[in-house]
Amino acid sequence: MPSLLTLASAVSGVFSLAGYIQEAIGTILLDRFRRTVRVPGAPALSSQPQARHDILPGVTLMKPLHGDEPLLEEALESFFRQDYPATCQIVFGLQDEADPALTVLQRLKQRYPERDVTVVINPTHHGPNRKVGNLINMYPSCRHNILIISDSDIHVSTDYISSIVHALHQDGVQLVTTLYAGLPASNTLIRKLGAYSINANFLPGVMISRLMGREDCLGATMALRRKHLTDIGGLETLVQHVADDALLGRLIRQNGGKITLAPTICQTTVAETSLKDLFHHELRWGRTVRSVEPVGYGLSALQLPLFWGSLCVLFAPARLFPWVMLGAGLLCRNAMTRHIGRLTNCPMPGLFPFLIFRDWLSLSVMLGSARGTRVTWRGQSLHISRGKKLPKSL
Repeated sequence: MPSLLTLASAVSGVFSLAGYIQEAIGTILLDRFRRTVRVPGAPALSSQPQARHDILPGVTLMKPLHGDEPLLEEALESFFRQDYPATCQIVFGLQDEADPALTVLQRLKQRYPERDVTVVINPTHHGPNRKVGNLINMYPSCRHNILIISDSDIHVSTDYISSIVHALHQDGVQLVTTLYAGLPASNTLIRKLGAYSINANFLPGVMISRLMGREDCLGATMALRRKHLTDIGGLETLVQHVADDALLGRLIRQNGGKITLAPTICQTTVAETSLKDLFHHELRWGRTVRSVEPVGYGLSALQLPLFWGSLCVLFAPARLFPWVMLGAGLLCRNAMTRHIGRLTNCPMPGLFPFLIFRDWLSLSVMLGSARGTRVTWRGQSLHISRGKKLPKSL
């Protein structure tokens, strides 16, 4: 009769295998998606769908800013370089006249004087979510019917707006969001570890969830028409909640609308400089996701096959099979990670020896997310409590 340690090793091995299968499926789906889209720094693809010029409306880009950050100028410049043929207004929002992001913005305005740029500086806070509060301050300056809300650290291809407008014209679609990959701000191990978590865990997971019918709103991009924003109660409905993207997605679905992915892949800057900063950033993300979707977040532990594979070895170190499985899994995950890096134009060479450590770090984030309600975001301490969970209805 097998011992408990042998059984534990076998169970861990099964979980590890399930993780590899899930990642492989997610990578295949991402590969198929990538064949028809562009990413920043990548050439156009001939099969990419194009929106018809005769249906292109005016668009307002809403970019809330807070402080300087690595690659901020490069990220913002990618929005100035859009090739959208119709009218495009860019509204930037700051809450402090001394914000260093304003200096970056002024340089870009001088570099692209032809762009329709509006800068709103308003210190008013409307609730605990300062990003949404910033958006509320910006909203009266927005002139067009289509609103595209995008984070400050997002890098996009030149057809980003066109791709979103194309997706927003599909039948029943009320909200458009985008996939995003992790772009290390520099070639440091910490930043590559942060990008790896986004590219190897988050991206395949999103593709799997959409295959299963989920329509989540990914907060890096949220695009919708004014009418649909008004129908759910406006930005004011979101300002009391930390997970504003998840709440917006749920309210849109309750309103009968569909959420779709625009045919483009963005990049988000990974800027952490220490393991502590990376851990706390991912802890904030983990606690937020856990408060919104606790079951799904718990099941995401299957996305850590090297953690389960190393447990398989630890429970039965004298057996050959766990070691073979761990070694083969390490090679397999390294290959998939490199492939995702090529698909997203975010290559991450040199991470191979640290893949097992990365899975164990992700597990520690999950364990830390299981308890506690405090998150820190841009110097602000917030509590994710039961009162801040998503409402079931308006």
